[in-house]
Amino acid sequence: MRWISAARSDAMQGQGTFFDGQTASRHAVQVALSPDRQALLITSDTLPDALRWPLADLRALSEHTQTGDLVLTRHMDTDDESPRDPARLVLRDPALIDWIVKTRPSLRKSDLRRGTGRRILRNGALAVGALALMLLVILPGLAGTLARIMPVETEERFGRAAVGQMQRFLSFSGAQVQECTDPAGRAALDAMVARLTAGQDIPYDLKVLVFDHPMLNAFAAPGGYVVLIRGLIEQADGPDAVAAVLAHEIGHVANRDATRNALRAAGSAGILSLILGDVAGGAVLVAVADQMLNSAYSRRAEETADAYAIAMLNAADISTAGFGAFFDTLAGQEGGLSLPEYLSTHPATADRAANARANAEGQGATTPALTDRQWQALRQICE
Repeated sequence: MRWISAARSDAMQGQGTFFDGQTASRHAVQVALSPDRQALLITSDTLPDALRWPLADLRALSEHTQTGDLVLTRHMDTDDESPRDPARLVLRDPALIDWIVKTRPSLRKSDLRRGTGRRILRNGALAVGALALMLLVILPGLAGTLARIMPVETEERFGRAAVGQMQRFLSFSGAQVQECTDPAGRAALDAMVARLTAGQDIPYDLKVLVFDHPMLNAFAAPGGYVVLIRGLIEQADGPDAVAAVLAHEIGHVANRDATRNALRAAGSAGILSLILGDVAGGAVLVAVADQMLNSAYSRRAEETADAYAIAMLNAADISTAGFGAFFDTLAGQEGGLSLPEYLSTHPATADRAANARANAEGQGATTPALTDRQWQALRQICE
C-alpha cells in the first residue's frame, strides 16, 4: 500500500505558469504535491524561494487562458471583499488538474469577508433610497422648474414628438391609428374649441386632435396639444360632456401639467435606462407616450384642472351638468372597462360629479356646446 501511495504522489506533479500578481513577470514552474499531501509545492529557477499553497486554500478562477487549463489562486486574508491572493497559477497537466478538481470540494467556493452580506444589504438599501429620492423628490422638482422656464416653441416641438409617439403607441395592438379629419366633424370640433377658449388667456395655440381608436380616453400633451380618443366621443351622452372633458384637458395644458409629467417620465426612463440598460433605445419616448395615456396627475392638479374646466364652461354658457353626468357614467362602467381608461387615470369620484352638478344649479341660462347637427358631425369625425 505504501508503494501505491508513493506512485500516486509521484504522479501528482506537472508544469505550469506562475504570476506573482505584483509584476508582469511570468515564471515557468514545477508543481508537485507535498510529501504530506496537504499542499502544492511551486518551484522555479526564477523564483527566490519555493512556494507552498495549502490544498484547502486553493480556489479556481474562471478566466482560463486556454481550453483545458486550470487557473488557481488561494484564499488568504486581505482587505478586499473577496479575500484572494493576487498571485495566479496556471496548470496544464491533465492528470494533476483532474486530481485537484475531483479532490478539492472547496475549489469553486466564493469567499467573502465577514460582514460582507450586511454591507451589501446596507449599500443596496442606500442605493434604492437614493434612486427613490431622485425619482420621487428631486426629479419632480426639477421637472416643475424646467416646465416653467421652457420656451413655448421648444415645448411645442416636444409635444409634437410625444403625440407622434402616442399614435404609434396606440397602434401596437392593431392597425395603424389615424387622425380623424372628416371636414364636417372637424368643423364641429373647431367650433367647440372656439367657444370654450373665447376670451381665455391661453399661452398656446391649441391643437386639438381626434385619434381613431375605441379606447375611452383623452389626454393633454406638451405645447398645447389635446387628443380626444374616438371611444370617448362615442360613449359621451352629449356634446356638453365632451366639452367638459376638453376643458379639463385644456386646464392641464394651461397649467403645464402635461409638460411637467412628460419631463418627469422622460427623466425617469433616462435614469432607469442608465441603470438597467436600454437595448432598443426608445424607452424614453415610450415612457412619455405611456405617461400621456396614463396621466396620473396629482390630486391637486386634478382639482385645479376641474376648477379650470368649470370656469371655462361657465364663461362659455355651457352647462356643467354634462361634466357630472360624464363622471357618473364612468363610475357606473368602472368594473367593465379595460385599462388604460379615462376613469383609471382621472378618478371619477362622487365629490367631483357632485361639484359639477352643484355648479350647474347656479349657472342660469345655458346652451348646448354644439347644435344637434354639429354633434352628429362630431360623432362621425372618424368615418
